[in-house]
Parts: sequence; structure tokens; C-alpha cells
Amino acid sequence: MEVTNLHQERIYKTIEQLYCSEELTSGKVNGHLIFLSVLSIFLSISASLGNTLILAALRKESSLHPPSKLLYRNLAITDFCVGVILEPLMVAYWISEATERWDICRYVFVSSYVIGYVLFAVSLTTITLVSLDRLLALLLGLRYRQVVTLKRTYLTIIVFWAISIVAATMYFVNPFVTTWIGNIGIILFLITSILSYTKIFITLRKNQIQPLEHDSKAQTTQPTSMNMVRYRKAVSSALWIQVTLVVCYLPYVVAVVLTPKRELPLPYYLARQFGVTVIYLNSTLNPFLYCWKIKEVRLAVKDTLRQVSCSSV
Repeated sequence: MEVTNLHQERIYKTIEQLYCSEELTSGKVNGHLIFLSVLSIFLSISASLGNTLILAALRKESSLHPPSKLLYRNLAITDFCVGVILEPLMVAYWISEATERWDICRYVFVSSYVIGYVLFAVSLTTITLVSLDRLLALLLGLRYRQVVTLKRTYLTIIVFWAISIVAATMYFVNPFVTTWIGNIGIILFLITSILSYTKIFITLRKNQIQPLEHDSKAQTTQPTSMNMVRYRKAVSSALWIQVTLVVCYLPYVVAVVLTPKRELPLPYYLARQFGVTVIYLNSTLNPFLYCWKIKEVRLAVKDTLRQVSCSSV
């Protein structure tokens, strides 16, 4: 037991020394940290307001399939939590680092790491579920609404929230276990999304090149063609959100991969912090993507803004 406790203590001290260290404190670094703090405050406000508006719009919108709407609502909730909880914590971490308040630095670092782990894991999971939802809608056809129900979607989301929380809290037992679970999860979810969209595009391509046998059949398939146009737009919206998430996460992933083990040189530390800020940018961009790519959400947002403006007059 004593050996285990000593091992855990060494792990925690190593992480604290890496991220709350006097070696990372200098006038030049402090300038970067203050800049990141100011930028994150702006991103925090925009993400909070933007996702609040999206949640209000999704509550009113009724034309989207309920399970699909629930997935987008779950993603908006995680983005809202990033703006309200996670970004203020990171600002506190950067300020404590710059002012050399090491006790506060260690506390907010651990808090931001655990909370950020949960929120980012749920976001990645939700994006993956959206890709699977679009694939099932294509493959199941009329059986889609019977298989993909609101109750099953709720249950799936709850399960993944629980798994993410358990994996994040494993940090207090062994941080490296949490890291490896996260790495494996990222790989599995990205592969799942890539395979889902690849299958979607292959299937759509096959359907597109199949010739119509005769005019009567063309007339009977006209409603299906209309549904297919709507489906393509839904796939395009989901893919844009997926690609934006990957692009925003990529700088941080590259910085982590290039960082030497057991040490954190100053340039790599700054690269990681800028990478974290780009990840936060994703929570601000998503509301704009919803309004741009999803017509139903865009109309609901306009209606919500109209009601807010009228009530404020």
C-alpha cells in the first residue's frame, strides 16, 4: 500500500511540476498567458451565448427527428459547459501560472483537466453518434424510426456520459490510465466516423449511378428523391461539424505528440496552451455551423431572436 501511494504521489508531483512550474514563468511567457486569458474570456462569452441560443432554438424546433435533435442538443450542452465552466477555469489556471500562485494553479489545473476530459469525450462521442445516426437512416430506410428511438438515444447518451466521468475520475488513481483510455477512445471514435461516412458516400454513389428503368418508376420514386435531397443536406451538416471538430483538435494533438516525454520545454508548453485555445474555438464555431448548415435550426434561431428583440422593446 505504501509503495502504491508513493508511486501515485510521484505521478502527481511530475504532472504538477510540468504544468505548475517556475521554469515556465517569465515575462515573455506571462505576456502569452495574458493574451490567451483575454482571448478565452471572449470565447467563453461567445460560446455561452451562442449555445444558449441554439438550445432555445432546438427546444422550439419540431421538424427534426427527435433522436437527431437530442444528439445536437447534447453537443450544444457540452459546448455551453465549455464556455461557462471550462474556459473560466483555464483563465484562472493561466493567471495563477503568470502570478506564481502555485496552490491555486495545481487546483485549477486538475479541475480543468478532469472537467475538460469529460466534456471533450462526450463531444467526440456525440459527433460519432451523429455519423452513425446518418448511416442508420440510410441503411434502415423505413425501419429507421422504429430502431433509432428517443428512449434508446437517451440511454446511449447517459451511458457515454457515465463512461466519460469514470474515465476522467481515474485521473485521481492513475493519470496515465485516463490518458490511455482517452487515446484509445479517440482512435476508435474517429475510425467509426470515417467508416460511417465512407459507407454513406459509397451507398449514395451507387444509388446515383443506377439508371431508372422507366418513366412510371421515376414518378413513383419522386418522394424518395425529395427525401434523399434532405438526407444529403443532413449528412453535409454532420460532416461539416465533424471536420471542424477534427481541425480544431489537430493543433493540440500535434503539440502533444511532438512534446518530449517526462519533460515540458517552454515552446511545447506554449504550443499546447494555444492548441487548447483552438479547441475552445470549436465550441464558439458550432452554433454558427448549426445556423449555416441546418435550415430548421436557422429558422428557429431567427424566430427566437425576433421574440427576444420584441420583448426587450
